[in-house]
Amino acid sequence: MDVTQKTRLQYRIQYAIFILLFLTGIGLIAWLSLQHNIQSDWTMNKRNSLSDDTVKLLTELDGPVLVRSYQTEDLRLKQAASEILNRYKQHKADFDFQVLNPELDIELAKADNISLYGQTLIRLGDRQELVDSLNETNVSNALLRLSRKTESLLLFIQGHGERDPDSTSNTGYAQFKQSLITSGFKINTLNLLSETIPENTTALVLGSPSQALLETEVAKISQYIQQGGNLLWLQDPGELSTLQPIADQLGMVFNRGIVVDTNPNLKETLRIQHPAVVPILAYNPHRITNDIRYNTLFPIARALTPKADTEWQASPLLQTQPESWSETDGFALDVKFEADKGDTRGPLHIAYALEKQAEKRTQRIVIIGDSDFLANTSLGAGANLLLGMNIMNWLSEDDALISIAPKNAPDLRLELNDSQVAIIGFGFLVVLPLLLLLTGIFIWHKRRNR
Repeated sequence: MDVTQKTRLQYRIQYAIFILLFLTGIGLIAWLSLQHNIQSDWTMNKRNSLSDDTVKLLTELDGPVLVRSYQTEDLRLKQAASEILNRYKQHKADFDFQVLNPELDIELAKADNISLYGQTLIRLGDRQELVDSLNETNVSNALLRLSRKTESLLLFIQGHGERDPDSTSNTGYAQFKQSLITSGFKINTLNLLSETIPENTTALVLGSPSQALLETEVAKISQYIQQGGNLLWLQDPGELSTLQPIADQLGMVFNRGIVVDTNPNLKETLRIQHPAVVPILAYNPHRITNDIRYNTLFPIARALTPKADTEWQASPLLQTQPESWSETDGFALDVKFEADKGDTRGPLHIAYALEKQAEKRTQRIVIIGDSDFLANTSLGAGANLLLGMNIMNWLSEDDALISIAPKNAPDLRLELNDSQVAIIGFGFLVVLPLLLLLTGIFIWHKRRNR
């Protein structure tokens, strides 16, 4: 092809048009980057984004939120604080925040009772709270507490060997109590022998008493239920003794025996040694269980069966696996199903939510055939804590609220035993160099013979 004066002109025009379009495209991209802020979090576990629970909480908050975070003049700290609070701003238009220096904004810091660097004031409507460090867990839990319309009072019955909310032992409930307090609940204990149940009680907690209650104490619980009170009843296997009238009042039968599960694959996957530690993988549809995506573990549990002729609407919550059964003939590590001895094949239900219309509201009761799952030694297993918090939110009629758990980084450690380390070392130090040497010899020999 001959290059003429005309073709040279055409090439120059095409080149000029290309440069013009290219620069125009760069300019448009720059303009769009200023007009629209689009972010994408590709980190493991979405550590740089708000959790689904927080986003859900923000959509349900009624009213504007004002946040003032007091940081030093360190630019990195200010940028980090702004980045965290911007995530909230993206999901709630009336979420306004300021990052201030308490040494420069002295009057405002004094009015907000700021005493330390890093403290943050969070205000929702006419209520406010101060948190000491700025992260999603603290901010979201503060918003959750501020969003509660009334103070939720939970009373744990004591005096008969029940689960103790102040005990830090393996069987105590101290960790669960702290989680409840963090979420805005007020926790007290109640001795039915010397005290009456206050009228402002949100829910009563009966945590598997090991000693029999007196008739007068049982009568107080019965009257509380009769008057529309909400109740969480956790009952381990064994005789109900003086609590049988409460079971009859609620239309619930506590089945004999201990629920066991000997599925070897499931036990190996979850690293469960004891057959009486029952994993729950199937959750019946309910406001309490709808957002649970993990397994829960129940050590030494019993099955429940609602009566047919009852005024309560009973909804099953937790269902065991088909391979489980209720062992009624004693207990040993090598248990086996024996129908002729009274064993009941699974799947079984170990928890129910009861509802009944009481005056202008719906009365709520939760009954679970185990109290160990909320103890200090079991609370961190699977979604046990989430289940406990959901139950309390539902009983307090704040079931739209959720507990914001900290977003942890996944475990990225690679743990190898001595044999695996030896195999990898042999591969890198011997096999790989030998393979490269043989490849080189092959290529050299092939070229030489051409």
